Amino acid sequence: MKLYWRLLGFAKPIGKYAVPYFFYTLFYALFNTFNFVMIIPLLRTLFGAGEAVEHITTAPEFRLSVDYLTELLNYWLFSLYGENYGAVNVLVILAVFVTVSAFLSNMFRYLGQRTIENLRINTIRNMRNLVFDNIMGLNLGYFTSARKGDVMSRITNDIQTVRFCIVNTLQVAFREPFLIIGYIVAMVAISWELTLFAVIYLPLIALIIGGIVKKLRKPALIAQEKFGEITSVLDESLSGTKVIKAYTAEDFFRNKFKSLNHTYSEIWRKMMYRQQLASPMSEFMGIAAAAGLLIFGGALVLNGQSGLDGSGFIAYIAIFTQITRPMRAFTDAFANINQGIAAGGRVLELLDTKSNICSPEDGGIVLGGLKEGIEFRNVHFHYDDDNREVIGGVSFTVRKGETVALVGSSGGGKSTLSDLIPRFYDVSEGEILIDGHNIKEYNITSLREAMGIVTQETVLFNDTIENNIRLGKFDATMEEIEAAARIANAHDFITESPEGYQTNIGDRGTKLSGGQRQRLSIARAVLKNPDVLILDEATSALDTESEKLVQEALDKLLAGRTSVVIAHRLSTIKNADRILVVDEGRIAEEGTHAELIERGGIYSKLVALQQVN
Repeated sequence: MKLYWRLLGFAKPIGKYAVPYFFYTLFYALFNTFNFVMIIPLLRTLFGAGEAVEHITTAPEFRLSVDYLTELLNYWLFSLYGENYGAVNVLVILAVFVTVSAFLSNMFRYLGQRTIENLRINTIRNMRNLVFDNIMGLNLGYFTSARKGDVMSRITNDIQTVRFCIVNTLQVAFREPFLIIGYIVAMVAISWELTLFAVIYLPLIALIIGGIVKKLRKPALIAQEKFGEITSVLDESLSGTKVIKAYTAEDFFRNKFKSLNHTYSEIWRKMMYRQQLASPMSEFMGIAAAAGLLIFGGALVLNGQSGLDGSGFIAYIAIFTQITRPMRAFTDAFANINQGIAAGGRVLELLDTKSNICSPEDGGIVLGGLKEGIEFRNVHFHYDDDNREVIGGVSFTVRKGETVALVGSSGGGKSTLSDLIPRFYDVSEGEILIDGHNIKEYNITSLREAMGIVTQETVLFNDTIENNIRLGKFDATMEEIEAAARIANAHDFITESPEGYQTNIGDRGTKLSGGQRQRLSIARAVLKNPDVLILDEATSALDTESEKLVQEALDKLLAGRTSVVIAHRLSTIKNADRILVVDEGRIAEEGTHAELIERGGIYSKLVALQQVN
């Protein structure tokens, strides 16, 4: 129940929708019931004209019965036509009443559905915004273990399912009860004996249907989880199309997708079988009850002892058959609510996941610019889900304006060290200081704004070249963007593109070569003009010509800037102020290129392997 109330909270301000919906459904129920009650005077006029046109000169006293409604109608007609009105006049007036009542009933029904639709749209919009905002605030550690496809499924499919839970709540709370109450009142007015029979029977229907829908939540949760797995496989298959085709692994991924899709379909099939059983079951039991009423009510009419005539009995049967409709809607609504709660649990789990890397509660220190440098002080690090230490007791300093290179074998911890500076991860022990302050004391936004990052795996977006560069500075002018592209040796190939800076580069920049993508990434960093630059193997995946162009751009970018450079190609960092050799999470050697060559250690062997002179 707690989960349900949390989901309902996304509909705030719910009063804005619930109050008008209350009145719309109330009037809809009143006019809808009135239409069925009008069957009685219509039938009496057609088949018993003398009774229907009885002259009544004084207003009848109120009482809960159909006779009162008939007398009141005759009083109005006598007041309108006087002594000259007859059966035809009655039919005309009744037809007008029914038409107007039907119009008002459907108008209020439309207004109610319109209100519900506004509630549905606003609720889903608010929920998606909150969940996406929360995801954008999560640290990288979350995404290393979470399946991206499952996250996508929760934001799309699960939230879409939750909307039924929210919307059906108002329908269950207002519309269906009003209809049921209106029908029961009309039934009591026509014949309390028949209504007593019906009221005993209806709870039996509710108990049977309730037992059917009660067990829907668990399979609904399993179905949502399986759908998340399907989305994950789909995302991985589309992202890795080139690798899949290169290794002729299409059949493997086809079979994997088909297996998950089959499991999901079977779960959904069984759940739908159970859910769809509720409506026909309630309809069948309603018809069975109507059959019983035909026997019991027919006996009352034929005996003539209850005051129930043929027209009243027909109207009663018509109303009773209608009362099963809102009861079926009740059962369908509860089934959807169960599915919505199951999906809502997965959405709230994502929403409740909070980043453990954030600014201090008071906002933290704003890093206006680097003044002294960056210091690693006895830093240890391991991932949250793995106790194996990746970084073990590293200490070094990067002074302002200095270029420090990190080299070593793959998996030694170089990239992890660079990820700790912008707080993509937090150290497990020790501390990192900028200008003498622990980086945890800084406002995390200002900390990252002071840094530019160029990685080996260039991340570009399915947008124009201009907008991909503008990511470095959203308020940049076109002149600033072009200047950044020139520094990055990217302006020439951009102007040769079909639409220049407005050229769309495709998903992840697939329309560009590796060197072009990397130069756009560098242009983005140039435009940002950061105090601290982190280069993570920015040229390792490029051909010789592209590497030359990218290296020239990097040299311009590095000039006079505080930089941490990770490189496998040692020729690119020969001129670094200091080189740190990282081996198994520790600093094994430190010095300039010449000093390390002379020392004849790990670095010297790496240089010899790459034949760097």
